[in-house]
Amino acid sequence: MPMHPAPPQDLRGLVQAFSQTAQAVLDLGHGCRDADFERETQCPGWTVKDQLSHITGIESRLEGVREPEVAVPDYAHVKGEVGRRIEESVQLRRGRPGPDIVAELDHVLAGRFATLNSPGLSEESIIPGPFGPAEAAEVLRLRSIDVWVHEQDIRQALARPGNLDSPAATVFLRSLFDALPMLVARRAGLELGTIVIIDVSGPILARTGVRVEAGADGRPWGHKLFTGERVEDDVPGEDGPTTSLSLSTDALTRRAAGRVSAADTAYQVTGDEEVARRVLDAIVVTF
Repeated sequence: MPMHPAPPQDLRGLVQAFSQTAQAVLDLGHGCRDADFERETQCPGWTVKDQLSHITGIESRLEGVREPEVAVPDYAHVKGEVGRRIEESVQLRRGRPGPDIVAELDHVLAGRFATLNSPGLSEESIIPGPFGPAEAAEVLRLRSIDVWVHEQDIRQALARPGNLDSPAATVFLRSLFDALPMLVARRAGLELGTIVIIDVSGPILARTGVRVEAGADGRPWGHKLFTGERVEDDVPGEDGPTTSLSLSTDALTRRAAGRVSAADTAYQVTGDEEVARRVLDAIVVTF
């Protein structure tokens, strides 16, 4: 079943996906009152202002701005060296008022949008990325996913839901679907022959499935179903038990972002409840 709406397939679509979610974050920031900036979000340890600071810092760095060094305290939510590096932009801005961060983000995004809409940019162009230089298409996918997840963090904290069927939302869901064979076969620890189907009930409509098989190395390998490439891909078959999970776009993406526990995720299951729980435990793809 094709995803509807469909995720962007070209550079222009990816630029639009990133720009739309980044602009949505900026608009949410402009609408915040002083108390709103201090609201806690589902991202551990971060307030709404911290979310805005994080996005501002990353996009500023991708535009070539070198931020001053800052010492990051041993916060409970900071995990490892990568977490400490991510926290630097947030820590640098903790003493500044929320409207000041929003004004900075406004300025930074104006530069980012101009850079990403440059006539000479192609999907293969090598540009600065969050993990080092990479092709523009990959950088835009990564940034669309990250910014959209934080947009949803902010929306949840402010009780202002929206953009669950935006282009960036489809980029996130496509990334999850691409990772699902590995997550189901390796991380969930399911028996060979087990079939898992995930139905997304809306506002994005989609279906994907995985059959756990033995790979050439003898280790479990996830065979993706419903690809349309072969007839047998369109039908799970009769070679193993099938468990189907149905979730809304919000429930699935909040769980996959690690913001909500499996126990607190709303879903319906047909088949093995234990398999469903293992899958939900395994599908976190971002933090």
